[in-house]
Amino acid sequence: METINQQDDQWPKIFEELELTSVPIKYLHSVRITFADGKLWDIDIKKSKTRNTSVEDSLQTLFDEYEDTIENIDFRLDMEKIKKDIQKRTAKFLKKGK
Repeated sequence: METINQQDDQWPKIFEELELTSVPIKYLHSVRITFADGKLWDIDIKKSKTRNTSVEDSLQTLFDEYEDTIENIDFRLDMEKIKKDIQKRTAKFLKKGK
């Protein structure tokens, strides 16, 4: 039987094989924006969720406003939440098959 640490070591391999076209905002940890002039902005999604505005709308406005100067956008995932949800859904799925 595998230990939890051995299972955790397998997650990077699993995510390497996934092709994502969209990610629910609930799975984002942060967004790192690199500008052509070398500036970096790190946006903490959890802190952004506490504001009254939609995170999706705020990000879209930001991307639209700075699109000519943005060099790269790095969406950083909340891996613990993803792992927890996948494990929970897998367990639920396997119980239904019994």
